[in-house]
Amino acid sequence: MLKQADILDDSQALEHAMVTVAAAMADASRVKILCALMDGRAWTATELSVVAEVSSSTTSAHLARLVSGHLLTCLSQGRHRYYRLSSREVAELLEKVMGISWQSGTSAKITTPSSLRLARTCYDHLAGEVAVNIYDAMLKQAWLSADGSALTVKGQQQFALLGITLNPQVRRKKCSACLDWSERRFHLGGEAGAAFFAWCEQQQWITRTPGYREVSITLAGKRALKNLFGILVNAS
Repeated sequence: MLKQADILDDSQALEHAMVTVAAAMADASRVKILCALMDGRAWTATELSVVAEVSSSTTSAHLARLVSGHLLTCLSQGRHRYYRLSSREVAELLEKVMGISWQSGTSAKITTPSSLRLARTCYDHLAGEVAVNIYDAMLKQAWLSADGSALTVKGQQQFALLGITLNPQVRRKKCSACLDWSERRFHLGGEAGAAFFAWCEQQQWITRTPGYREVSITLAGKRALKNLFGILVNAS
């Protein structure tokens, strides 16, 4: 049986952990580092120092803080060390914080580069204007449940027809509505979002800009999105 002291200890431990995470994020340079790593890839400290616009020694201190806060992990590959977000949950947290941080959708649209507003990565799935339009189309065509938490029977059938396979071994949500910080609407997240994104890459509907979150929609992708979802992508 749990004692009151045990409950208090657990509560205090949770509060301390939350403060640690919040403090690790509470710096503009560290936020730049975290946002850069939202592309889902591993970066070197040198690359991240350029992104953060600070010296190598300052970057090292920031990276140490983020690793100790369990927001980043460090990978050693030979003589090189790479940093990446520690989990998909961290990416989802960052996306939510971005959305909350904007005071209005108008201000977000004004200050966010048009290329990122159109299409970008949200760790391992697609975000931006194109992504929320795909999500809305999937809802309209009854591929998703009303709250976006699951693929419907029709959605599962459509994924199977397209050749999109969900990994049954992963422990993450199979499907989720992820709030898009620039559009202030939902895009497709979870394992379904990741699988759809990977499949679009395989079909060469989209291409990623190395080292950035920006995603480009190819001519084939524009045609396919129009045929499959009725989405017109006019931006280059």
